[in-house]
Amino acid sequence: MTDSQNVLVCVAWPYANGPRHIGHVAGFGVPSDVFARYQRMRGKNVLMVSGTDEHGTPLLVQADKEGVTVKELADRYNRQIVEDLAGLGLSYDLFTRTTTRNHYAVVQELFRGLYDNGYMVKETTQGAISPSTGRTLPDRYIEGTCPICGATDARGDQCDTCGNQLDPADLINPVSKINGETPEFVETEHFLLDLPALHDALEEWLRGREDWRPNVLKFSLNLLEDMRPRAMTRDIDWGIPVPVEGWEDNPSKKLYVWFDAVVGYLSASIEWAHRSGDPEAWKAWWQDSATEGYYFMGKDNITFHSQIWPAELLGYAGRGAKGGMAGELGELNLPTEVVSSEFLTMSGSKFSSSKGVVIYVKDFLAEFGPDPLRYFIAVAGPENNDTDFTWDEFVRRVNNELANGWGNLVNRTVSMAHKNFGQVPAPGPLTDADQRILKLAEETFESAGADLHRAHFKAAITKIMHVVGEANAYIAEMEPWRLAKDDAQRERLATVLWTALQVVSDCNAMLTPFLPHTAQRVHETLGRTGVWAAEPRVEDVVDDAEHTADYNLVGVGLPEEGQTYPIITGDYTAEQAVWERVEVTPGTELSKPQPLIAKLDPELGETGPEWAPVQ
Repeated sequence: MTDSQNVLVCVAWPYANGPRHIGHVAGFGVPSDVFARYQRMRGKNVLMVSGTDEHGTPLLVQADKEGVTVKELADRYNRQIVEDLAGLGLSYDLFTRTTTRNHYAVVQELFRGLYDNGYMVKETTQGAISPSTGRTLPDRYIEGTCPICGATDARGDQCDTCGNQLDPADLINPVSKINGETPEFVETEHFLLDLPALHDALEEWLRGREDWRPNVLKFSLNLLEDMRPRAMTRDIDWGIPVPVEGWEDNPSKKLYVWFDAVVGYLSASIEWAHRSGDPEAWKAWWQDSATEGYYFMGKDNITFHSQIWPAELLGYAGRGAKGGMAGELGELNLPTEVVSSEFLTMSGSKFSSSKGVVIYVKDFLAEFGPDPLRYFIAVAGPENNDTDFTWDEFVRRVNNELANGWGNLVNRTVSMAHKNFGQVPAPGPLTDADQRILKLAEETFESAGADLHRAHFKAAITKIMHVVGEANAYIAEMEPWRLAKDDAQRERLATVLWTALQVVSDCNAMLTPFLPHTAQRVHETLGRTGVWAAEPRVEDVVDDAEHTADYNLVGVGLPEEGQTYPIITGDYTAEQAVWERVEVTPGTELSKPQPLIAKLDPELGETGPEWAPVQ
């Protein structure tokens, strides 16, 4: 793995058909932000992008349920999701949406490039229709028995058990997830991405991915075994028009939502560049081959990021069996790594709003704030295995590790230094014990940093919390409260407290990607000023017409000009946070610290809160 200056962090696009629950942010949200914050602390130029995914049948179904237009639904949940993710401290450079003029134009440019190079082929296929509504059923809304392995919960696009790509018509006993009825299959004409023509180029690229999580790479390589053309258009009246003569004005044919969603990483980067005042800025992250690009998602979306999106990029560049020329946007970088998490479950079931198995981010933030959730996901989340969320485990982690471990270390150290010296004391000669704990902290920057660079978050935070535990043990062994009673031990007391303060400073730096809000407070508790860990902000922006003129893209059927919508952005370059030791300076004034992390009532572990009680 190279170590480039520019790092692109692409984060899965949440559907705007409802508020997000903690299962969502465990997969795409917190891991991507920990990674982005770490890379910025190392001095990298990070571009972190995403937005709400607002096309496809799920939004139409939800809008029908709520009795509103699909645009009203998308607007409402877009704003809710923006507020939730900003509240969680996710440091997007741009979090936007897929119903912008820019996004339509960029998606259509990708489609045209693939079409011109011969990788979009027109075929008559079998489309699934709901008998009761006449509406097209998307592949993912049809479930049945897999004809290959016999799993009973296969979807119309793939079987998660055996990993094979499927068509809805392949399923045994297919039923609609929306209402349980058996779909009708009718002939319909669509454009398909010619995956077989891109197979060899895709395989060559995948075989070179050695640093990926083993489960992701194995799943992705399995996809190569049964590659067939895949439909990239849909019979639906809500979505991006198909930019081909005879199709662009057809109200019932639109681009597949997953074709448009993965292009969002690119369109969001282009929108960010436009809003930054330098329309060409996106190219540093997409056309420079030294740039690293990391894609974060849950495991059910691997196929779109390790197969469909790379195939689109290869075809757009003319790098498949049919050759071709790179389109208007040039040759674009393929992912460096697809970082997929497993599922966070609750009582063994996937989080599901429709089934009532749900804990919404909004409710969680209102009661506990962001960092306890961020910590739980990092230390006990579904990084490599499905993980069950329980209130008991959450309370235990917050009380034992965050409050008793980290909060206690900060409070007792600063309190004793404040009480005895009023400032950071000047140390005397260091003993072996002092040097041992300082060396452990310093070495952990390197070892935990190496884990974070490989997106091994659990390993990294475990090492950092080990230093916290050792620092607490060091204080217990040195007994500064006993030293404080003996004037002859004044220099030794100063040395112990200086050492402990330095280790607190070190641990705070290393915990910053995980606990940015807490890290800012610790920074101030140590007598320091200014922004240590920058937070995102929500801004309302206007979707303007000139946007497409910046890069010579032309779109058809673009959304109307002038709509206002919220974005998440932020100024992260001005923060002080760095991934290295920052020396604590003797003489720095200290105040009596406020409690850092509130302990939770143990009973909460047995009952859960009112809004998500233990069943």
